[in-house]
Amino acid sequence: MFEVTFLSILFAGVVSVVIGFVWYHPKVFGSAWIRLTNLSPEAVEQGKKRMPLMAFFGLLASMLAAYVMNHFGIAWGVYDVIGAIELGFWLWVGFVAPTMLGLVLWEQKSFKLYLINALYWLVSFIAMAIILVL
Repeated sequence: MFEVTFLSILFAGVVSVVIGFVWYHPKVFGSAWIRLTNLSPEAVEQGKKRMPLMAFFGLLASMLAAYVMNHFGIAWGVYDVIGAIELGFWLWVGFVAPTMLGLVLWEQKSFKLYLINALYWLVSFIAMAIILVL
């Protein structure tokens, strides 16, 4: 990671959204996620109607994460794939995993739901970090 470029940030964001679509697909973790969040069939259908807007904001959020990650990578001298994997992992461990744990501790959400959501972000952070070093 030598500099922040819009195309790498955009691509990292797009990849994060694509991973999300696959991750939360009913044949992967989507069915379990729906069950664990107690979403009604009506709520699921309503969500499908808003999917383009939610995907757009998800893209923006992922691009922001990639932008900040790129700055950390530059500051820490990340220049290869192994360093990118470490960067994605440590940013996830330090910021995402503990923050999301509050859902289990304070909101009494299931630990399985935590794992589905938190591990999505682990995979996403590592993928974004790898893209940013390429």
